[in-house]
Amino acid sequence: MNNERRPILELNGISKSFGPVRALSGVGFSLYKGQVVALVADNGAGKSTLIAVVSGSIPPDEGKIVVDGTEHVFESAIAARDAGIETVFQTLALAPTLDIAENVYLGRELMRASPAGRWLRWMDKARMRRDVAEGFRRLGLTLPPLHTKVGALSGGQRQAVAIARAVLWGSHIVMLDEPTAALGARQTEIVLSFVERLKKHGVAVVFISHNMQHVLRVADRVVVLRLGRKVFDGVRASLSGPQLVGLMTGALAEDAMAANERPLHPSTGSG
Repeated sequence: MNNERRPILELNGISKSFGPVRALSGVGFSLYKGQVVALVADNGAGKSTLIAVVSGSIPPDEGKIVVDGTEHVFESAIAARDAGIETVFQTLALAPTLDIAENVYLGRELMRASPAGRWLRWMDKARMRRDVAEGFRRLGLTLPPLHTKVGALSGGQRQAVAIARAVLWGSHIVMLDEPTAALGARQTEIVLSFVERLKKHGVAVVFISHNMQHVLRVADRVVVLRLGRKVFDGVRASLSGPQLVGLMTGALAEDAMAANERPLHPSTGSG
């Protein structure tokens, strides 16, 4: 298969139980380069468990995770990141007392090249800011000056920093867990516009959201979970907000399963 048409992430038959509770039953979907797949589900439908499995937080009982054609068994979140999967949770894992550049380099700080700098572990903040500025420029991301403390940023700007950090450190698969939750209209626009721009850079995004309008705006495909099972996997263009709600609640479950039997082709554009 042409590499451009091969999925960069494939989930096959993912199942997970917690005691007698079956959280996931044979869930799978594919994600392609430069594509946004929205994962939507009601509370308790298995969405959080699937995120935890793909991010390396918990192992599946059954199923396969394939990244770039290679099957992986993630024993930790670090293993998932090493494979190119980064998850941006609602907590963001940003340090509010550090500036933007320092947060991008958090845990990967550059030290001054001089003997004293290496010995005393002085950070090379000038170089870090130059590198981050160049990365933001490539991504088309406009934020306040890089010496600005993250604590002074708006919610949308903080989300953008967390997403950019994942992309700049080489993650080509990014899972966004409710990235627009509790944001105002202006801050939401920062996040949604950035997600749309990531497509042009070949980044594949799993977009988890309860907001159907946001899903319909950014997603190329939509995967719906209900009671631990996938009930729909199809192109976004054929869906409306009420239909998505119906799929989540089960009102359209039979129609969804019928649609699921039709062949689905990868879409890398916005249609």
